[in-house]
Amino acid sequence: MTLIVTSSGRPCAFSEVVEKLAARRGEKLCLGEVVEAFGDRAFGPVMFFFALINMMPWPPGGTTLTGAPLLLLSMELAWGRDELWVPRWTERASVRRSTFRKLIGRFQRGLKLTERLSRPRLHFLTGSFGQGLIGIACVFLSIVLVLPVWGGNLLPAVAVGFFSLGVMQRDGLAVIAGWLLTAATVAVLFLAWRIIVASVSHGFDWIGRIA
Repeated sequence: MTLIVTSSGRPCAFSEVVEKLAARRGEKLCLGEVVEAFGDRAFGPVMFFFALINMMPWPPGGTTLTGAPLLLLSMELAWGRDELWVPRWTERASVRRSTFRKLIGRFQRGLKLTERLSRPRLHFLTGSFGQGLIGIACVFLSIVLVLPVWGGNLLPAVAVGFFSLGVMQRDGLAVIAGWLLTAATVAVLFLAWRIIVASVSHGFDWIGRIA
């Protein structure tokens, strides 16, 4: 799984790039630094990076900030842009580098295993039309991430991670996994909505009986 690191211009694995970002000095890791490391055309790697960030156990509202860059990137992918672009003011969005080091330590073994297993296949799922559909799905998943829902970040973040892996590696199997997890996210949201509606209705009935 190789990509171009613009600062050096040489091929580099995704796991190597994130290791270098974690090893750099500085208290915070900013979005601008991530975009510069992966390059202007690295939709998949940068989205995968933020998918990892959103897999962390954030408190309610924590993914509102970490999910916002994913929402922007997803909209660009759905629109069919060839080059990654972020507004200058968003480049200052950051996460503590110490937190990022812990995150990478947790996922690095899995990342390296993924690099060995993934490969180009089922190309029709990662073509221009397929990427447009992936972008639309990721817009939905990013909106879910932005909502302040306790524990609601893991499933959509993993789905975005598989979609991003599919875009990076042209791996249609990873894209299929992303679609299955997107369907699971929809099912969980529907179930949660039904429970909330039923609870509110039951509450009003209970108050009515007391009154």
